[in-house]
Amino acid sequence: MKISEQKFGYLSNGKKVKLFTLKAGDLEFSLSNYGAAWTSLILPSRKNGRADVLLGYSGLDGYLNNIPFYGVTVGRFANRISGARFTVNGKESRLTANEGQNNLHSGPRGFDKCLWQAESYEENDGVYVRFELESPDGDSGFPGNMEAAVIYGLTKSNEIIAEYHAKVDEPCPVNLTNHAYYNLAGEGNGTILSHEFVFYSSSYVEIDKDLIPTGRLISVDGTPHDFRKCKKLSVDCEKINGYDHCFVVDGEPGKLRPCAEVYEPDSGRSMEVFTTQPAVQFYTSNKDIIFTGKHGSGYGKFSGFCLETQHYPDTPNHPNFPSCFAGPGLNYKEKAVFKFDW
Repeated sequence: MKISEQKFGYLSNGKKVKLFTLKAGDLEFSLSNYGAAWTSLILPSRKNGRADVLLGYSGLDGYLNNIPFYGVTVGRFANRISGARFTVNGKESRLTANEGQNNLHSGPRGFDKCLWQAESYEENDGVYVRFELESPDGDSGFPGNMEAAVIYGLTKSNEIIAEYHAKVDEPCPVNLTNHAYYNLAGEGNGTILSHEFVFYSSSYVEIDKDLIPTGRLISVDGTPHDFRKCKKLSVDCEKINGYDHCFVVDGEPGKLRPCAEVYEPDSGRSMEVFTTQPAVQFYTSNKDIIFTGKHGSGYGKFSGFCLETQHYPDTPNHPNFPSCFAGPGLNYKEKAVFKFDW
């Protein structure tokens, strides 16, 4: 196992940004303390050699203008909040609307735009980076003073471990996740339509035309959202113009359990995802825009997929959804595991 640290660049205020590279087992995993972002993940394959399977940028400048949220840690609340507002104990909190009238990923200055404190360390069978951030009362419109900590690590068993922690001195919705985009054939290597998926999910969150939950959960049975048996993405993806849906993970929230499996047949690479969270947001890069990524790669429609383990979108406005509130005496703690093979 090995940890290395280097300069990734400087912010306009002169603060230094770091890049950490973790090596364990057969994997090499790099992270930046700007946005607590995953910047690369190099995997072997059974016949095509090693490749970076994360979409992203070659340097810091890309992450400073990261419209698709490649690889970043999202908070205080990942995903959408309708009307960019919610009410807690009779007090309304107003956020910045940055997707129509709604708030997406906490607005234009969420945790993905922050420089986190970071420290690397070795423990048991893995190497880790702990990221910490203080978010003051009213930050991006959210109530309470928050202390957030995210731990990302790489184990000898070819697993990425992700732990999310937060404590806040007033009731506040919390929904932390990582927004990595994967292409198991290698970033920039075509689309993900040949990937095969399994979801441990019997229902998904119904959404309206603005991708805001209606409050209903819908059975996946007989719908394009049924991935309970292995299915190639191309079967239904283009019929519905791509997925941007929250799948409810079967089993008991709070317990680490299987969430999803992905297989890329040409390289033989696969990943398994486990989570304690109630759900996972499945996103398939649906925009008809080409973003310039690493080494000049063009990331177009269906160029990568996200599996964002999280609470349901717009949970603060739906009392029937599993609670995402933290506050005095109730800290936030969630975990995800991403296991790779080839």
